[in-house]
Amino acid sequence: MNSIAILDFGSQYAQIIARRVREVNVYCELFPWDAPQEKILSSNPKGFILSGGPKSVYEENAPYIQKFILESGLPILGICYGMQALTRALGGQVDSSAQREYGPAEIESLIANPLTTNLSKVWMSHGDRLTRMPEGFVALAKSENSPFAAMGDMQRKYFGVQFHPEVHHTPNGTELLRHFSIDICNIKPDWTPTSIIETSVKRIREQVGKERVLAAVSGGVDSTVAAALVHKAIGDQLVTVFVDTGLLRHKEGEQVAIALRGGLGVELIAVEAGDEFLGALKGITEPEEKRKIVGEKFIRIFEREAKNAGKPRFLVQGTIYPDVVESSAPDRNKAAKIKTHHNVGGLPEDMEFELVEPLRYLFKDEVRLVGEALGLGQSLVWRQPFPGPGLTVRCLGECTPERVSRLRAADFILQEELSKEGFLGKGGTASQAFVVLLPVKSVGVMGDQRTYQEAAAIRVVTTEDFMTADWARLPYELLARVANRIVNEVEGINRVVYDITSKPPATIEWE
Repeated sequence: MNSIAILDFGSQYAQIIARRVREVNVYCELFPWDAPQEKILSSNPKGFILSGGPKSVYEENAPYIQKFILESGLPILGICYGMQALTRALGGQVDSSAQREYGPAEIESLIANPLTTNLSKVWMSHGDRLTRMPEGFVALAKSENSPFAAMGDMQRKYFGVQFHPEVHHTPNGTELLRHFSIDICNIKPDWTPTSIIETSVKRIREQVGKERVLAAVSGGVDSTVAAALVHKAIGDQLVTVFVDTGLLRHKEGEQVAIALRGGLGVELIAVEAGDEFLGALKGITEPEEKRKIVGEKFIRIFEREAKNAGKPRFLVQGTIYPDVVESSAPDRNKAAKIKTHHNVGGLPEDMEFELVEPLRYLFKDEVRLVGEALGLGQSLVWRQPFPGPGLTVRCLGECTPERVSRLRAADFILQEELSKEGFLGKGGTASQAFVVLLPVKSVGVMGDQRTYQEAAAIRVVTTEDFMTADWARLPYELLARVANRIVNEVEGINRVVYDITSKPPATIEWE
């Protein structure tokens, strides 16, 4: 399959570029700017997109364009830093600007061209700017502070834009990426759920052969879709294990059993391990330590169950691309580590399995579309995302049985009320919603009696890619009803607050 190779120069938006290219049904892969030539070319690229980045092209050890990229003869689109790196590599001039551009800006097309003709409002984020284009380039657009807001060499099919077409703040920016990928690079837009399934099935079969495979299903969308995809590839070679950690949402175990056993006919082993997990977490309050404990406990239980299932060599996990990005996987990017995901960075080094991760480089929306194409019900595919460590990361402080039960009851009330009002599921505006139990007590009054109980926080966000998110503007009446029910129906909580922090600077989860 032909693809676009996206080279990451350290941009926080690099993964969003990939998502936008995928949205126009073109396959792409994201590589560090200094990835080996053979690795980049193995993706069969028909063009390159160079991402933005935080450095100046003149800084010591600044990222640069590897020689083979320019020698390939393939089209190149440089975005922000990528445009500046392309300019410098080809003999143009980049200088520091006294008037930097951060945020919304207006551009004006200088000549008719399919890249910028339909653009006027864009998102800028740069300090340096072009002062002289390389030989062979013409200016396509300008802004108030950037005389070369876009440029192009039509003969070599090299292009650069100083703004970020991938972000939502640039209306019609996806159209620019579509034109580059499809019209300039001549890639057929055939990256669809059907093609994703076909490609994944082939890779899974090549990886596992005729061996038995164990799948870890946690109750979340990702692990369930991963298991369904592997089952399509190898059928009865797959055994799924669902571990009830005691850290799940209301009636989650029943829903998973119905979906896998009843809906897909998958062999499912259910393991009750709540006492084991909560026992291992006793006295632990540090978030990273909690995640690692849960990750290791999962693996040890799977190893134990594997012995009863013929000791499969392979373990399926529902790792998706945002997990990899936030855990700073060294083979994909060099971004700062934000947190450890139990199925990426929280696994013990001495585990006995080889991982099968069919969703590893898919975004959440792609996972959902694949799930629907596999025949999973919408109630499962469009359910709220749930972290691998479960309620561990939403029960701040120590995870005692009493506190986890308290959190589960409060979270169920939130889910129930949001569902009644149409905020959840396919078409709902709430992308993720949950309650966080805080290790903070406050004074209250109930029935003329003083209380001193814990506080709960409601977190509801809207997002398209889970890389960035904004807090949901829920009706006050709905928030009041949820808070009133939690305080009245859940013993041990006497105060409810609403989290109105976006991502960034916060993450979606509190831990």
